Amino acid sequence: QVQLVESGGGLMQAGGSLRLSCAASARTFNYYAMAWFRQAPGKEREFVAAVTWRAGTTHYADSVKGRCTISRDTAENTVYLQVNSLKPEDTAVYYCAAHRSGYLYYRESYGYWGQGTQVTVSS
Repeated sequence: QVQLVESGGGLMQAGGSLRLSCAASARTFNYYAMAWFRQAPGKEREFVAAVTWRAGTTHYADSVKGRCTISRDTAENTVYLQVNSLKPEDTAVYYCAAHRSGYLYYRESYGYWGQGTQVTVSS
């Protein structure tokens, strides 16, 4: 079992930047990867980025590649998402997730989710 708590969301201006954090608490942390997903109103939850825990290998959705950076702090069991050049279409609830099994880009591959943090980008 792992508990995930996101923070860092809020109201942002287009063109600005934000940094989301996800603190993970567990007795033993041995998840293969952590990821960020987001869900805009009326849309499916979509993959944003993932990072493998040991190697730090990163993966990004095409829609955010070049604007997002995912990173992790293995000592603090925390994963971060930096988003630059914010756009109104980045408005969504952002969720942190711990990988269970399967393809990193699939929502079904993640077994644990945080409660989400709202990001609203105004133009």
